[in-house]
Amino acid sequence: MKLSDFDFHLPEDLIATRPASPRSSARLLHVEAGVIADRIVNHLPDILRPTDRLVLNDTKVIPARLFGVRHRVGEAGATEAKIEVTLLEPQADGTWSALVKPLKKLREGEDVVFSSDLTACLEDRRDGQALLRFNLTGDDFDAALAEAGAMPLPPYIAAKRPADAQDKQDYQTIWARNSGAVAAPTASLHFDEALVAALNARGVGMSFVTLHVGAGTFLPVKVEDVTTHKMHAEWGRVSETAAAEIAATKAAGGRVIPVGTTALRLIESAARGGSIQQWEGDTDIFIYPGFEFQVTDGLMTNFHLPKSTLMMLVSALMGQDRVREIYAHAIEERYRFFSYGDSSLLIP
Repeated sequence: MKLSDFDFHLPEDLIATRPASPRSSARLLHVEAGVIADRIVNHLPDILRPTDRLVLNDTKVIPARLFGVRHRVGEAGATEAKIEVTLLEPQADGTWSALVKPLKKLREGEDVVFSSDLTACLEDRRDGQALLRFNLTGDDFDAALAEAGAMPLPPYIAAKRPADAQDKQDYQTIWARNSGAVAAPTASLHFDEALVAALNARGVGMSFVTLHVGAGTFLPVKVEDVTTHKMHAEWGRVSETAAAEIAATKAAGGRVIPVGTTALRLIESAARGGSIQQWEGDTDIFIYPGFEFQVTDGLMTNFHLPKSTLMMLVSALMGQDRVREIYAHAIEERYRFFSYGDSSLLIP
C-alpha cells in the first residue's frame, strides 16, 4: 500500500480560511446506499434515523500559540529576541512540551515573557522540542493563557493569515469542556444550538467522549509503505456511560456514527476486544485499508489533506476507489476543504 495511493490534486482556492456562518449552513456531501448527494449540514435531522447515535469529542482547544520576548544581558549589553511557542502537552512534572521558534535563541534557564502575567523558563530540550515551566499553574495559568495565547490554527490556514479573536470562538465546538487539545475536532465545528435541538427532537442519540487532539495530527507521512508509518499518541477517555450508550445502540440495531476521525479512532481503540468498553489512556491506533471496524457504522468528517493518515482512515471505511470518486465529486462541486471547510456524511 503506497503513499501515492492516497494522493490527489487539490486546487489551492478550495482551502477554507474561515468557517461557514451559521455553522450548520456548511455543505454536506452525503454518501449512502451507493448514492452521492449534495446536502447542507442542517439537513442532518432529515437524513439520520431516530435509532442513530452520534459520538462527539468534547475536548477543548487551548490557545496554545504564544508570542513572547527573551531578554538577555551580556558583555555586549542588553539584547532581546522574539520567540514563538506552540504548546504540545503537559508533562507529569508540571512542565509543558512545546515547539519553540527559534529554539537556538533560547538557553536553558532563560525566561520568555508573553505578557505582564505570563512567563516561561526553558528547563530542557528533548528531540527538537522544548520543556517549559510557566510561572503560573491551575486556574491562574488558564486565565493568563486565555489572555495571551492565540488559537493554534492548522499550518494550511496559518500560512494564509494569523489567528485572531474570532478564531477563539470559531475554532471551538459548542460543547467543548475538557481542556487539552491543540487542534480542534473539526467535524464538530458544524454543530450549533439550533442543529442540536433539531437532532434531539428527531430522537438521534448523542454520546460524548474525550480525545485531546495533538499537533501530531498535522505531521506528514514520510514513508512510501504506509503500513510502516508510526502514529503519534493522544490521550483519550470513553466513560462508562458513553460505552453503555454505544453498546445499547448497537444491540438495538441502531447505527453508531462518530463525528470526526478523533471520535472514531477513540471508540475503535476502546473496542479492540470486539465490543465497546470503558477506556482511558494513550492511543496511537492507525486505521488504514484492511482495518476491521468493531463499532463504527458511518462517519461525519471534513475533507482531508492528500497523503494524510485521515485519507487512509476514510479509505478504510469506504474503500479506496469509492473515496477517489467522493473527492473527485467534492473538487468538481467546489466543496471547501480542511478544518474550516465543508463536511461529509459517509455511510459504507
